[in-house]
Amino acid sequence: MRVVTASEVAAALPWEPLVQRLAHTFREGVEAPPRHHHAMHRPDGEATMLLMPAWERAGYIGVKVVNVFPQNADHGLPAIAGVYLLSEGAHGRPLACLDGSELTRRRTAAASALAARELARDDAVTLLVVGTGKLAPMVIEAHAAVRPIRRVRIWGRNAGKAAALAAEYADRFDSRAVSDLEAATREADIISCVTLSTQPLIRGAWLSPGTHLDLIGAFRPTMRETDAECLVRSEVFVDTYAGARGEAGDLLQAIDEGAFAFDAIRGDLAELLRGEKPGRSSAEAITLFKSVGASLEDLAAAIEVWERLESPE
Repeated sequence: MRVVTASEVAAALPWEPLVQRLAHTFREGVEAPPRHHHAMHRPDGEATMLLMPAWERAGYIGVKVVNVFPQNADHGLPAIAGVYLLSEGAHGRPLACLDGSELTRRRTAAASALAARELARDDAVTLLVVGTGKLAPMVIEAHAAVRPIRRVRIWGRNAGKAAALAAEYADRFDSRAVSDLEAATREADIISCVTLSTQPLIRGAWLSPGTHLDLIGAFRPTMRETDAECLVRSEVFVDTYAGARGEAGDLLQAIDEGAFAFDAIRGDLAELLRGEKPGRSSAEAITLFKSVGASLEDLAAAIEVWERLESPE
């Protein structure tokens, strides 16, 4: 069995092929049971263990084991750590153990980029990133692979981190940190939220016509990055219905408040990519994509890594 390091995962997952692999896998489908959540009560706060299995009907088999420690931010460490085990489908023999953190970062950003490819306006040039963690640079790169991004604005609770991240991309974009989140929201074509917030950050009243809102961070019912008005004003899409129903805090809390209904979701990624549901209805429409992550995405990314490593071009 091959051990694949984080640097090898990153090198094997350039954005455009990864987005294409995800699109193919969403269209074709895999077997993907609901992921298992296990709350872990640690001395310094609550953590979560996630188990995410998936397999092709006549192909690869995979499972990801992830530990989510939000309190790691206090120690300068990533909040998410894990491994991915990929097996062949004929006899179930393990093929590779991949660094799960890098795999997760890249497939998460690529899934949002795939949604933006289907939902964001073709002329979207200004990207606002809300959050400064390990996913923030990934969504900058992934969105720039599918839309003509020229301006990048970064907001974070830690202004120093936002400024440092903006400086990293100053040679590729008109990139800078912002302190006025409302003003930056009103000016953005795409807004990508990558936080662990439990309180709304983006307000629906701030959204301009034609905006695409990408919500990544809130993966538990107790988390949210937007107020209910964002959902009311938007054409809402999700990565998977099952994940949205069980874990999408932005949606679930808006439903609890009586402002949104699950039936108002316009479609999931598979339906969009198969042409079963239409994307944005007009250039002025506001679109919203809520993801909580799906084991299908991990399997697709792991297969892409394995096949590139085994059959390098």
